[in-house]
Amino acid sequence: MTTHANELAVHVRGLRKRYGEVTAVDGIDLGIRTGEVFGLLGPNGAGKSSTVEILQGNRDRDAGEVSVLGADPAHATRAWRSRVGIVWQDESAPAELTVAETVRHFARYYPRPRDPEEVIGLVGLEGKAGSRIKALSGGQRRRLDVALGVIGDPELLLLDEPTTGFDPAARRQFWDLIRKLSVEGTTILLTTHYLEEAEALADRLAVVSRGRVVAEGEPAALRERYGSGATVEWNEPDGAPRAVATDTPTRTVAELMRRFDGEIPGLQVSRPTLEDVYLRLTGQEDAR
Repeated sequence: MTTHANELAVHVRGLRKRYGEVTAVDGIDLGIRTGEVFGLLGPNGAGKSSTVEILQGNRDRDAGEVSVLGADPAHATRAWRSRVGIVWQDESAPAELTVAETVRHFARYYPRPRDPEEVIGLVGLEGKAGSRIKALSGGQRRRLDVALGVIGDPELLLLDEPTTGFDPAARRQFWDLIRKLSVEGTTILLTTHYLEEAEALADRLAVVSRGRVVAEGEPAALRERYGSGATVEWNEPDGAPRAVATDTPTRTVAELMRRFDGEIPGLQVSRPTLEDVYLRLTGQEDAR
């Protein structure tokens, strides 16, 4: 990476973490630029959550150098913690309070919080502001977790599987929120199992497998670098479907045009998706 360390919100070198005989994080290097949305992808057990916990200062590391917003999270101050927001996979809000009470309560922990009513609206809970948390659906509770992650107006937002349990409409609304925060200058680290979400939001991605980064780059660059050619599909004159894998799809289509003297019935040209690349990089191609 050519970006200078001073321009990085997160700078990690040689990060390692073991749990007994299990190596969860095995020498991860990361550089997340200030103001970008960075996606961390990998199967369960790949080391994503352990990495995020270390970056947030909630878990000790065994080895490696870590700088987050210019400080080592292992020795972070209360002032530093107020600059970092986090949305964990597990719900964290007290069940007996209302949505509005909870957001207002958490706002008191920060020196310069966002307006609680604004945040409740941002996550689409304005109609549930007076409802007790125990009465919310799972997706609504997840929206509240997101609200608590952003109420402090953080410089860095760590999102660990934030849209689990969201319906499609809620997920799209969350995407709009992430884009808004990014435009405002918030640096965002996102772990997700939704490849469509990663591609829609992330400026760059790192794919983690068995505790190591196996690929890193912009989504389009990863597809180009690790995808294997394209597939051209068409129908023969008798209606029989045909398909061919090729590294030169334009040439294949040109040959078909000469054969059919113009329009090619049922023509489709598909290139590897981010999901194809992800499954290949993590050794799960046969899992589809």
